[in-house]
Amino acid sequence: MTASPKLSIVVAVADNGVIGREGKLPWHISSDLKRFRALTMGKVIIMGRNTFDSIGKPLEGRENIVLTKLSKYAMKGVWAVPTLKDAFDFGGRLTEELGTDEMMIIGGGQVYDATLSVVDRVYLTRVHASPEGDAYFPDLEENGWRKISEESCPKGAKDDYEHSYIVYERAS
Repeated sequence: MTASPKLSIVVAVADNGVIGREGKLPWHISSDLKRFRALTMGKVIIMGRNTFDSIGKPLEGRENIVLTKLSKYAMKGVWAVPTLKDAFDFGGRLTEELGTDEMMIIGGGQVYDATLSVVDRVYLTRVHASPEGDAYFPDLEENGWRKISEESCPKGAKDDYEHSYIVYERAS
């Protein structure tokens, strides 16, 4: 591989920093799910075991890498690896095979915490609500990131809340 693939986080974050409650999203925003699909389709996605369990199956059209030490995740459509280093090394090879230049980290909170210091970009959906939760995401603008784009989205017919799509890149 001539260049390392870009590492990106995809995350939906409420105005109060909440990203989850009891292992699930505390909202349903159909338009954001479509954006998530478009951003990740045809790419390597890396997630923790709890995130995989909440989804319940491999996401089609993507190479699913699950961080876990449990052997039960060795199933069709899932690459189970025990460490982030293994995920990045194996994901890099898969990314090259796919002919893409970006790996997507899709959760959960512990994986975001462990990778935020090394990722290049964050695709953040800001959910304009303040639900209760037990998993949080840090404020990027206070932590060395710069906003490169923002798009406001009204609440659609299948959306619980208004939201905004924001893209951040690491400040140099």
